[in-house]
Amino acid sequence: MEALVTGVAGFIGSHLAERLLKDGWNVKGIDCFTDYYDRSNKERNIEGVLKHNAFALMETRISQCDLPTLLSSADYLFHLAAQPGVRASWGKNFEMYVEQNIMETQRLLEAAVGCRSLKKFVFASSSSVYGDAELPMSETSLLKPVSPYGVSKLAAEGLCSMYAKNLGVPTVSLRYFTVYGPRQRPDMAFYRFLESVSGEKEITLFGDGNQTRDFTFIRDILDGTVGAALQGREGAVYNLGGGHRVSLKKVIRIIEQTVGKPAKVKQAGNQAGDVRDTYADTRAAEEQLGYKPNFSLEQGIQLEYDWLNKIKKR
Repeated sequence: MEALVTGVAGFIGSHLAERLLKDGWNVKGIDCFTDYYDRSNKERNIEGVLKHNAFALMETRISQCDLPTLLSSADYLFHLAAQPGVRASWGKNFEMYVEQNIMETQRLLEAAVGCRSLKKFVFASSSSVYGDAELPMSETSLLKPVSPYGVSKLAAEGLCSMYAKNLGVPTVSLRYFTVYGPRQRPDMAFYRFLESVSGEKEITLFGDGNQTRDFTFIRDILDGTVGAALQGREGAVYNLGGGHRVSLKKVIRIIEQTVGKPAKVKQAGNQAGDVRDTYADTRAAEEQLGYKPNFSLEQGIQLEYDWLNKIKKR
């Protein structure tokens, strides 16, 4: 089988490409290497897949690709490319979120119309579409995003649903809940916390620390993503969560135990766009995709810490 993966050099995209290659797929990857964080991180992410004969990288924007030709040979499209970041999505920056998260998705969907070879168009959405919804968050919950980033993801989700219903594009949207693990972006909480505690530096903790998140380990996300491609219902939306609704204060305690050093915590105010709590109802993914998260938070944090130590020694 052949897959086209957008955002292939990113945290999740690089892991997905590895997983598919390991399973015997041919993979074409697109990444424009935006400057949201240091390019060297993305280059390190794809070192392994670049050596694989069944992998091809295109360094370009989606808008600059010959999409009909690319999709004509693809069995599955995994659309992971996006402009990330809740806190960075305000003000003039929102133009980037409209272009990268909404317009690029629409271009891919338009190119997929009438593409007979395409079995599934898998779109990576986010739990940010829920905002402060009632817990647990189910696919039928009222969606009220509280950040421009969440709005952009919800708009792209809506486009996927419309193209599925009206034009027959076989889309499946996945709402990822706070993904972590090796190769996590350097601006994300677990990466920053592990770096700070191990280096005996101060952690900035936004809010009171009692806010909770449903943390999902990267390998569990991969299982759900591949499952959605192979078994997902066309036009459907699925939550992929880790089953760990944990406060940030508890996360810091786990990191202290993992690193073996105390955390130095600096309290800061609430940030615009941050939700209070998230918790995924994953019954639909469990029943239809065979999804079952396998990694405890302690296991996942240890694996991310091991990876951070490994790259420091290079």
